[in-house]
Parts: sequence; structure tokens; C-alpha cells
Amino acid sequence: MREMRVAGAGGSFELIDEPERERNAGYARVRVQACGVCHSDAMTKEGGWPGIVYPRSPGHEIAGVIDALGGGTDPWKVGDRVGIGWHGGHCGKCESCRRGDFITCARLKIPGISYDGGYSEFVLAPVEALARIPAELAPEEAAPLMCAGITTFNALRNSGARAGDLVAIQGIGGLGHLGIQFASKFGFETIAIGRGADKKSLALKLGARDYIDARSQNVAKELSALGSARVILATAPDGKAMGGLIDGLGTDGKLIIVGASAEPFPVSSLQLIMLRKSIAGWPSGTATDSEDTLKFAAATGVRPMIEVFPLEQAGDAYERMISGKVRFRSVLKI
Repeated sequence: MREMRVAGAGGSFELIDEPERERNAGYARVRVQACGVCHSDAMTKEGGWPGIVYPRSPGHEIAGVIDALGGGTDPWKVGDRVGIGWHGGHCGKCESCRRGDFITCARLKIPGISYDGGYSEFVLAPVEALARIPAELAPEEAAPLMCAGITTFNALRNSGARAGDLVAIQGIGGLGHLGIQFASKFGFETIAIGRGADKKSLALKLGARDYIDARSQNVAKELSALGSARVILATAPDGKAMGGLIDGLGTDGKLIIVGASAEPFPVSSLQLIMLRKSIAGWPSGTATDSEDTLKFAAATGVRPMIEVFPLEQAGDAYERMISGKVRFRSVLKI
């Protein structure tokens, strides 16, 4: 099999030939058809995650077909269409697993970090990582939903907002363009927040009812004028911009952060106390959550906007993603 991997932290991508991986008990060998290129792949490429064993192939937005199965893998069958996301399996033994909280499992298995990921023709993954892909979704459409999709879908459906509530999506990028679609399909009064008037037409096309240009307008004042937001989903990794959103929330409003940024932002206690506002972060979700995301997207027409690259051009796909030039997700079609 062919695999694109890095030999060490900060290394370049190399296309190599390796023997196909043998199936093990509890594992499925998946023939990869498409793999999304996510910003979190930088943890593998640049060494941002402790304990990665190199060489390593990145990729945790995987769509493919089960090629072979080990023992103890019922009800999965060879030929099943499956996705593998950030939640690439769990230990099944720690306290988190015992209470069903697999995301905080002490030995969470992450494709591209714990084991070789989807920048490859085959992946060997634990069966608890698998999510069924509906027939309506092509592999290159399903792949980005395994991280960018589930993150926005899961954050919004667990936000406490109900149909008819005003929900704002900050950022119109790899996460935000999916967040706008999901929010609209959930029946929220969806407001998109971007930088520049040129993004308005796309935001409305994706399902936003209105658009706020953060470059020329005061976002908090505009949201207040619209009735104040029940939820604001912050997808752009900009700490300063996130801090400026608090005053656009209404009573019991919640700022949910999915765009990872190391930049702190100031918030006063008075901004939160008087109207019972809150700030929360949200990770992705389990394989079951991924399956829900895929089914919902298939049924409602939510689709990622993608640029497709062959496996041999994984380096170019990664650079398009890391530079922010891609519109809006890079996907390797294998």
C-alpha cells in the first residue's frame, strides 16, 4: 500500500510503499477512499502532541470501505462504507469509558496520532471508531464531516438553543461554513459573522438569514439590535474577536468555542453575571455522534465545500489548509 507520512516532527511528507496491515481482533482494515486535511493534522506534522511515535501518517477525517475484519467485530461486514474521525477508539477500561465518556478516555486512540491515519490507502482501526456512511454521501463529502462536521453539528445540537432562537456563527471558514448550514437546518434564526462585505453572498447562500461584517460593524451592537443571540458559535481561532462577542448574547446566552486558539481574551464578571451568560468549549464527539452527523447531513443537504487533491499531493493540500487559502476543506481522494 502507498502511504504519505512524516519521519519526525517538522519533517516533510514522503510517499512510501508498505505492506498492507494485517487485521487484528477488534479491528477493521479500511480501504481509504478520501481523507480530509484538518488543521489538527499539524499536531502530527509539527510534533504538537506528546508521545507521537514516528514515522507517522496523519489524517483523522477518513471515509472508506471495510476491506477485512478481525475477530469480535460484529455487526460490521466487509464492504460496509465507514468513516473514522478524531475519536478513533477508546480503551474501554478507564473511569471515563466506564461512564460512557469516551472523549475524555485516558487512552483515547486518535488516527494520525495514536496510529497511522488516512493519508494512506489503508487504515487499521478499532471497530468502536467506525461510523456508517449513508449512500447519499460521496466519500470526499463524508470525510470532512468526520471532524469539522461533527464538531459544529454536535456543539450546536447540545447548545440548548431551540428552533426559532437567534444563533450566530462567527467565522466563515472550514468550520463556519458547515456551522451556518447546520444552524439553518436546525431551524435557528441564523446570523453569520465574517470579515469583509464580500462574504455576505456566500453566507446567505449557505443559509444565514443575515450577515454582520466584523470589519465595518460592531458585532455586539448589531446582534443586540437583532434581539441578542441565544448562542454564538465561535469557529475562527481569534481570541480578540471571541472576547468581543460576549455583549452580543442575550439572557442565558452561551458562547461556544470550537475554533482553537492559544490567545487569551478578557471578559469581566459583570458581562456574565447580570444576564447569566456563559462560555463553553466543545470538542468533536464519539463515533455515534459522527454517525448522527452523517445521517443529518445526508437527509438535509448539508455538504462541505472542498478542494480535492490526489494522495501524492498531500503536501500541497496541507499547505493550502495551513495557509488558510483553501475554500474551505482540503480533501485527499485516494
